[in-house]
Amino acid sequence: MSTLNQVLEDALQLSSEQQEMLIKILQNRHHENRRAEIATDAQQSLADFHAGNISASVSPRWYFSITRG
Repeated sequence: MSTLNQVLEDALQLSSEQQEMLIKILQNRHHENRRAEIATDAQQSLADFHAGNISASVSPRWYFSITRG
C-alpha cells in the first residue's frame, strides 16, 4: 500500500490538467462517501425511533422562534 507521501509525490508528477481532474475525482468520491454515511446514520436513527429507542423532541429555541414570530 502506498503512503500518503508517495501518493502526493506521484500526483505532483501529473500535468496541471490531470491534477485538477484528480482533485475533482477525489472531491466527488469524498462527497459520495459522506452522503452514504449520512444515509446510513439516518436509516439507523429511523429504525431506533420506530423501535422506541428514542423519542422525538423539539428544540426549545426553534419552538420559541415559531411561536413568538
